[in-house]
Amino acid sequence: MDKVFFTLEEAQGCVNWLKEQFEAIQSLRNKIDGLDQKIQTLESGVSLNGGGSISGQISSYSSEKNSFIELAEEKIDSIQRKGILVKSIEHALVDFPSILDSREIYLCWHGGEDKILYWHEIDVGFSGRQAL
Repeated sequence: MDKVFFTLEEAQGCVNWLKEQFEAIQSLRNKIDGLDQKIQTLESGVSLNGGGSISGQISSYSSEKNSFIELAEEKIDSIQRKGILVKSIEHALVDFPSILDSREIYLCWHGGEDKILYWHEIDVGFSGRQAL
């Protein structure tokens, strides 16, 4: 796939969609974490009573967890297919490749921001953000 470059307006047009994607990803992560806790609790019970029906529950939770992981990965892939660079899932941090003064830069969006307010050089991360 050819590299995509975004204008500020194009990148800004993606922000509401990104908010929805990251909200969905966070919801899936919460479900995955809950299932992990259930699995750990059951696994500690297996060592105490030898298994039995608990193994079936663990298998069921594991299968459900894998489905949620797959859905989260699909959400992340849908962001990346647009040419948006996902820098952090946990912090909903993305970069949009863009051009400024004939050089490549990244327009930077972070979850919780209503619009794109910052940019940075491609070899500098989040700490090097500069106001637009």
